[in-house]
Amino acid sequence: MRTLILVAALLLGACVQQPVYRTVDTPFETASIELDRYLGLWHEQARLPNQFERGCVRATAEYGLREDGLVSVLNTCVEEDGSTRDANGRARWADAEGEGKLKVSFFGPFWADYWVIDRADDYSWSIVSEPRGRYLWVLTRAERLSAGERAAFEERVRAHGFRPADLLWASYQGA
Repeated sequence: MRTLILVAALLLGACVQQPVYRTVDTPFETASIELDRYLGLWHEQARLPNQFERGCVRATAEYGLREDGLVSVLNTCVEEDGSTRDANGRARWADAEGEGKLKVSFFGPFWADYWVIDRADDYSWSIVSEPRGRYLWVLTRAERLSAGERAAFEERVRAHGFRPADLLWASYQGA
């Protein structure tokens, strides 16, 4: 019976579609990445609304190299009351190594696209999406942004076909 309930829940979850936020149809070009430079701790500065981060006021993503050659993924959500919840996953190259297209999995055999669509030359920031534009994250190595940095990210996001007004920005009130 538990298996049947789990399968039903998964099927119901698959029916709930994340909206497409991107305003243009042109395909993304991804940024090349050197994995050893991309690994480490990233602070989520902004994201498009999504189900799995509901209630998060800020979040981090930490990437490391696993013994099996995959990438470990630890996403930590900080809720308004200061409590945290973690999601552990793994990532792998989607196509050719280094082209900025990865696949990430947090649940069994199910993999999702993780495309680095823009990044700083020094790997101090990264913008991540997926091919259709349903998800978007602005990640930085720095914990907080200045007003000028936020404005610059809004312009970059707009250049990739997203509306900055749709973004949820990290909150540090009470932190």
